[in-house]
Amino acid sequence: MRERHRRAIIDAAGSLLDERGAAGFTVDELADKADVSRRTVFNHFPSVDDIVIAACSEVLGRVLGTFESLASAHDGPGRQLSLFDEVADALTSTDLVPPMAYLTRVLGGDHSEPSPRQAAMLLRVFTETSDDLTRTLLRRHPDADGLTTHLLVGALMSGLVILHERWFTITGGADDAASREVWADLLRQLVDLTRDGYGTVASTGTTPEPHSTLPRRERHG
Repeated sequence: MRERHRRAIIDAAGSLLDERGAAGFTVDELADKADVSRRTVFNHFPSVDDIVIAACSEVLGRVLGTFESLASAHDGPGRQLSLFDEVADALTSTDLVPPMAYLTRVLGGDHSEPSPRQAAMLLRVFTETSDDLTRTLLRRHPDADGLTTHLLVGALMSGLVILHERWFTITGGADDAASREVWADLLRQLVDLTRDGYGTVASTGTTPEPHSTLPRRERHG
């Protein structure tokens, strides 16, 4: 019963997010849609933000849920990838633009700069996804060092948060071919820098802007 209620709450939150965004519904509306009491909602989640984060984490998690199938394709004698390459392969082989566009929209970043609250929520979504991905890697590689694995995944997932901000600035959160081109170029830079290290980056150098025919989105306010 408890798991069924939690599932109903998250599903209801996902539906309301689609309709109204993160700031567009109350606990009472959520409870009514989930067919549970207000008390039941708070028995499962301490705040509305926690419910939103759980629903958004599932969106990103479902996409990265293809990780194990992608990684398994490289299993076999002489075909195993390093931990880094497994994660990098999963990230570069997965179309992350649709879930990022969705997260940007429902967390309120489609018409203005995300507020500190929205930015914090997005960071928590990526953090929870990072934890899930780390656990998956450690299940696949039980002999791997836990700290190293956490640091590896954390470095890449933290990089995704920064990439999201740059991608959003350039594309406005669009879900189209040009936006995917921008994302692919940003992701390539992240993977290359994380693999090779930052020690060779000149202190006076700058990372080149990704090539794009898109105009930068206008800032409001």
